[in-house]
Amino acid sequence: MNIKIFIFCLISFTFSFSAIFAQRQLEKLGRGVIAVRQNKDSVYVSWRVLGTDPDDIAFNLYRKTGNSEAIKLNHDPITQSSNFIDAGVKFGQANSYFVKPVLKGHESEASKAFTLAANQPIQQYLTIPLKTPAGYIPNDVSVGDLDGDGEYDIVLHQTGRGRDNSSNGLTDPPIFQAYKLDGTFLWEINLGKNIREGAHYTQFMVYDLDGDGIAEMVCKTADGSIDGKGKVIGDATKDWRNQNGKILDGPEFLTVFSGKTGEALATTDYIPARGDIGAWGGKGGNGKNDNTGNRVDRFNACVAYLDGIHPSVVMCRGYYGRTVLAAWDWRNGKLTSRWVFDTKDGKNPFSGQGNHNLTVADVDNDGKDEIIYGSMCVDDNGKGLYTTGLRHGDAIHVSDLDPEHPGLEVFGVHEIEEGTKGPGAAVYAAKTGEILWNGSDDEDVGRGVADNIDNTRYGAQMWWSGSNGLYDIKGNRIGDQPRSTNFLIYWDGDLSRELLDGNHIDKYNGGRLFTADGCVSNNGTKSTPALSADLFGDWREELILRSYDNQSLRIYTTTIPTEHRNYTLMHDPQYRLSIAWQNDGYNQPPHTGFYFGYGMKKAPKPSIVLVEPKK
Repeated sequence: MNIKIFIFCLISFTFSFSAIFAQRQLEKLGRGVIAVRQNKDSVYVSWRVLGTDPDDIAFNLYRKTGNSEAIKLNHDPITQSSNFIDAGVKFGQANSYFVKPVLKGHESEASKAFTLAANQPIQQYLTIPLKTPAGYIPNDVSVGDLDGDGEYDIVLHQTGRGRDNSSNGLTDPPIFQAYKLDGTFLWEINLGKNIREGAHYTQFMVYDLDGDGIAEMVCKTADGSIDGKGKVIGDATKDWRNQNGKILDGPEFLTVFSGKTGEALATTDYIPARGDIGAWGGKGGNGKNDNTGNRVDRFNACVAYLDGIHPSVVMCRGYYGRTVLAAWDWRNGKLTSRWVFDTKDGKNPFSGQGNHNLTVADVDNDGKDEIIYGSMCVDDNGKGLYTTGLRHGDAIHVSDLDPEHPGLEVFGVHEIEEGTKGPGAAVYAAKTGEILWNGSDDEDVGRGVADNIDNTRYGAQMWWSGSNGLYDIKGNRIGDQPRSTNFLIYWDGDLSRELLDGNHIDKYNGGRLFTADGCVSNNGTKSTPALSADLFGDWREELILRSYDNQSLRIYTTTIPTEHRNYTLMHDPQYRLSIAWQNDGYNQPPHTGFYFGYGMKKAPKPSIVLVEPKK
């Protein structure tokens, strides 16, 4: 064989081998034990199975009451689930629960314990008391391990007076606060008067970007932003707000904050700059350029594994016309630009194809992530992969929605913009952009959902505003449309997903399962949770809502037993990234990177390595 050909083949094999066997860095989680008092003498206990656990792992569950010795609650090691109902509990003293993994008959180290107080009330939520500023409302939440203890902490966006991009008027400064799950307050960041408040302005990413086991927070900043240590970014004397309350002049920054302290670790110029404000898309059917600031200040953000191993943060601007995605790496205390994708003008077929949200997935199965930005997809190298031409939309769902079709699928809904026409709802192949199904032609569709919600049918179902029915992923009508077209949550004991809307959870064709009395959802008619994610316990999801008085958050968890054992959804890379971007724009529910639902195969082992926190 020619030596050059041999070397080329060897290099190609090496890259292919590395792509297949590369392991993504993820946070090292504990067992996430949670215990909930169900009635006068019964406690529901749940804990995590990790994505790196051996298939034959089992668990012993222990309860320690007061100062007495801990007792094992199970006779044989628990193998079929990761939950347990402890009956006959006395609540005159505190009760602590912990698990010990069992491998080949040998116990290993005990997990961190979860303690129920003496005379613990009957409630299925944790309360996080807040320091809500006067006139503010708790809004979107993101999570990350901010201190390296193996459990998630909360970063909360506190919102005061806000304005949509299309509206004039002053807003209050966006404020971010960090809390531990026990309510401990960690820090506060005030973005200042030169960052406008509203759903499309500030997208904040919380993730361990440098692989030290502790999450950072990244967002757009400006003159007068104040970090968690009280340090001012830029020039605090500057006020760039114009007579309409818009901020169309002055410097724009990107800042990486320490998750542990809120300190600004690095600040650089935001990419892209505003440039020609009128070049970001028209403002209506008259087709004229928008110079009011409506289109230029439309932002999205996400985290993606662009090299297959390390996470990068991707900050985005624009989707009605010009669209720019800028990828950044945070490594060894330095923030560096990785690549910039820029459609530049309306002649580019990728222009005007973005959503009020986005999602991240490895669409071509090469171990690296792509950014699905509505009706277009950007490859891991920052090049346009494809565009469907289906236009702007408000909702997007990506998973293996059709297990009979190779790869992942995208379901989305689309609006009528600038006199355009086309399908109001469509399914396309995530790898190629090939349209697999479309409907509601030339209709303006604002909401839509796709996932397995019928626990008698294989594959995902889909529905959307005005669909007049529930459809299978092939486009066949199979039943009545659910009453809500909003969020999803894994809550009961089967593998299908439930309907989350406002402060209640419903089963498709099964009625109301749960109502979070005393709590309310966010974002007006969007009725979205502060966050829905698998935060602790088994693979089912928790629900975070704000209290009516805005002085606390509640984290609700299911107490319904299940016979299904799955590793934590947070160890599926696509799902974990979904939690990072859930606060982006018009919030969307997370999805796994494989089919999860009725008739599913065993969940594939994730190719991940868990990062030990650096002390």
